[in-house]
Amino acid sequence: MDVRNPRSGEIDYRFVPTEESQIIATCARARKAQKAWEALAVPGRAAVLQQWKQRLIASREDLLQALSRDTGRLRESVREVDNLGKWIDRWTTAAEDVLSGESRTTSNAAITSIDDYSAYPLVGIISPWNFPLSLSLMDAIPALLAGCAVVVKPSEVTPRFVEPLRKTIEACETLCEVLFYVLGDGAVGEALIDQVDMVCFTGSTATGRKVSEQAARRFIPVFTELGGKDPAIVLESADIERASTAILTGSVLGVGHQCYSIERIYVADSIHDVFLASLVKKAKRLHLVYPEITDGEIGPIIYDQQASIIARHLDDALKRGGRCHTGGKIEQHGGGLWCEPTVLTEVDHSMLIMQEETFGPIMPVMRFSSVDEAVRLANDTDYGLSAAVFAGTIDEARAVGADAAGEVLIDGEPVFENGRITERLALIREVGDTVEDSEKVEEAL
Repeated sequence: MDVRNPRSGEIDYRFVPTEESQIIATCARARKAQKAWEALAVPGRAAVLQQWKQRLIASREDLLQALSRDTGRLRESVREVDNLGKWIDRWTTAAEDVLSGESRTTSNAAITSIDDYSAYPLVGIISPWNFPLSLSLMDAIPALLAGCAVVVKPSEVTPRFVEPLRKTIEACETLCEVLFYVLGDGAVGEALIDQVDMVCFTGSTATGRKVSEQAARRFIPVFTELGGKDPAIVLESADIERASTAILTGSVLGVGHQCYSIERIYVADSIHDVFLASLVKKAKRLHLVYPEITDGEIGPIIYDQQASIIARHLDDALKRGGRCHTGGKIEQHGGGLWCEPTVLTEVDHSMLIMQEETFGPIMPVMRFSSVDEAVRLANDTDYGLSAAVFAGTIDEARAVGADAAGEVLIDGEPVFENGRITERLALIREVGDTVEDSEKVEEAL
């Protein structure tokens, strides 16, 4: 398969997809080794992953070079590589806390219940192109610590990192029997699903539906993190400078190639113009990572098909009366495809830019006259991954967030406290709370 370089547009890498017979053999090998891996218990598995962490550190430059070629960007690649050791440490601590089974009495005095956290023997992971190294291992590391064997199918758009990563895995005698990568397109992913006991998928909603349907036919669990059209509500009481900086960062970090990027911005009418001026001023300070990879803050669009989607959304918005204050088009530089941070106004929900996932550094801004209107607009979407509220106080922001999420109260008390479900019996809607490290763009601002 040919692989395109996002900075030059040239085909500069090729690989041979893993054949179905190889996938079957790899999964059988992993499944066979999993029993001994699980028998190591958490301390033994953690020790192996700590050895791997040292291999990752030693191979940092090789990983970084390959990943930078995959994505065309350096700063985010540094974060991806350096986060792996932190994740190993964090999940090791979590595994030690979570995987200690307890015995307890039941309503029948003759029966004792024992919590048993036996691992699913083989976990299949299908990961996307936007953060190729991180998202291929985000689920793999906790799965390994839980005692599972893991086979990963990364995106065929960004496969260069796999070769140096495989070398670090193969250098760890025990790990190399329970962690594998297979390469290819959707056909390889389909073949993998047929061999595993659980699937973790990160990617588009359309592909996630196919993955879920295939897993359902085998009655195996599937976990999906899919697309987003994530809204931000800026209330009249918000600190405008802080809100504009945070929203800009949340919209353009990683070129907007994040499933939880802010893609819709709703601002109180009384502060709309001041907020807009602040956002536009700051957006204009950001520059492309070009001609050198060490320049600027906004990297290339990794996947050429995504550039087409961004262009279609922008064209639709402008034809329907949208007004562009910065950026506004796909640019070609050095053969690569780029998009400046783009702030739009005069947008509405008839436009693709407000309805479909754009996955680019695009910031459409709408004004609202009441909080009820803001909540209605934020919820007018098929997506539900994440959202943000900016206000003068935490209580005010939380009240709007609770309204938007449909939070349940019992005797005036919230079912959700500090992001954890309290021990109260209630029928609740699913509410997600994801906290991720995000690199700030303070140097540029």
